Amino acid sequence: MRKNFVLIMAISVFTIFYMEGCAPSQPVAVERSIAPDRLVKRLEANRRKIKTFSGAGSITIKTNDIDAKSSFLVEIKKPDSIKISFYGPFGIDLAFALITPQNFQFYDAINNKLYQGRMKPGVMKEILKVNIDFENLINIVTGSVNLTRELTGDPEKAELIDDLYRLTYNDPLNKNLNVYYVKTDDLEIREYQQNSPDGKNIISAKYSDFKKVEDTPIPETINLNDLQNNQKIKIEYRTIDVNKEIGKLKLDIADDAKIIQW
Repeated sequence: MRKNFVLIMAISVFTIFYMEGCAPSQPVAVERSIAPDRLVKRLEANRRKIKTFSGAGSITIKTNDIDAKSSFLVEIKKPDSIKISFYGPFGIDLAFALITPQNFQFYDAINNKLYQGRMKPGVMKEILKVNIDFENLINIVTGSVNLTRELTGDPEKAELIDDLYRLTYNDPLNKNLNVYYVKTDDLEIREYQQNSPDGKNIISAKYSDFKKVEDTPIPETINLNDLQNNQKIKIEYRTIDVNKEIGKLKLDIADDAKIIQW
């Protein structure tokens, strides 16, 4: 059953989905117009303001298994529900995913099959073809960075790179370094990096084309490069709404859909 599920999911998702080179700037000592702890608190407060999120645009996924692009709509009710809808040309329904930390549903509208089951390791890769956990999926599609773990500590380094404030934090739990590039005037996190202790990049997420929504800067373009898992995600939003009423998230499934428990 699992082999068949993997094969069908790969085929379904394949059907669904239609750095610049310059010398690095030299860091200089920061004139701390705003202390790192205050900056991090303000950035995290902005992230926590977002209770609901909906965005429409395009998503591109590149992994060892797939290299494709699709129109999509994402709807999120924090902290525990996300619905992603994929569309083909002329708005044709292709597939829908409803994911919570406990359960998942994936409706392949093309073949009229509903896959559902409990969340467990490997499920996210089968559903969306990317190796990612629930919390990081929420962060990626909303263009946000969770700074909770940085609220109680001081950065290892604080430097000014051109017009960006670079904060480097030690992550003893994962034995990595977390690096944030922040435009302090606008409270925009332009880039997040996860690096190994020897400086090797593991994950890089870049954010651009910001717009203010309820006084919170939200990027319309998100580029994730996960070198550890050899996967890339690019999201380009046309529209974004936050903190607007979203009804109960559910999938519209044909009455005669074949249901497959997994």
